[in-house]
Amino acid sequence: MTTHIDAIIFDLDGVITDTAEYHYLAWKKLGEEIGIPFDREFNETLKGVSRMDSLERILEHGGRQNDFTHEQKEALASKKNDHYVQLIQTITEKDVLPGVENFLKQIKETGIKIAMASASKNALFVTEKLGLMTYFDHIVDAATVVRSKPDPEVFLKAVKAVNAAPANCIGVEDAAAGVCAINDADMFAVGIGDRSVLGHARMVLQSTKELNLETILNEYAKKD
Repeated sequence: MTTHIDAIIFDLDGVITDTAEYHYLAWKKLGEEIGIPFDREFNETLKGVSRMDSLERILEHGGRQNDFTHEQKEALASKKNDHYVQLIQTITEKDVLPGVENFLKQIKETGIKIAMASASKNALFVTEKLGLMTYFDHIVDAATVVRSKPDPEVFLKAVKAVNAAPANCIGVEDAAAGVCAINDADMFAVGIGDRSVLGHARMVLQSTKELNLETILNEYAKKD
């Protein structure tokens, strides 16, 4: 059994803070502007998906996938981001999910590297607003990632940025696509949320309140 860990890599939305509601409201506003209404149930299918891929899903949902040029789609995605950025101006340190900062402190004290692998192009801005920048050794800018989750690219970039080996890393996610990305990156996946959705993770916690380094390391030690 081994408990050697190089790094712990976090998703942002739903793990560090919950900006899902802001994303939903921003997409919903854009949808209304182009005549594609959708509900919260459909919005769940956008969880952990990149901005352009989310837009494609929305256009397909409304039967309008062939109505826009690539340039027009870029402009729509940018408009959605403008709506989102306006909404997240109000984020503060109070929006850090329960148990998260304590968990980050535990990791930092051990010398294990901490990185972020988020689908959000606003990850740096949000992390700064949350007052957590000092904990992270690296944050992957989603603008530099070609393939979105479930592709493992964003996690592998984060791992490489902190000079870690994927097999010695733990990934923390709340989306099924994110867990798939962690698994395909040959990392140990910790899922936060519903076990029926995240059952392919090596360990599933009901909420961020359960994040505890010793507990996770004990489970990680059983992996071999």
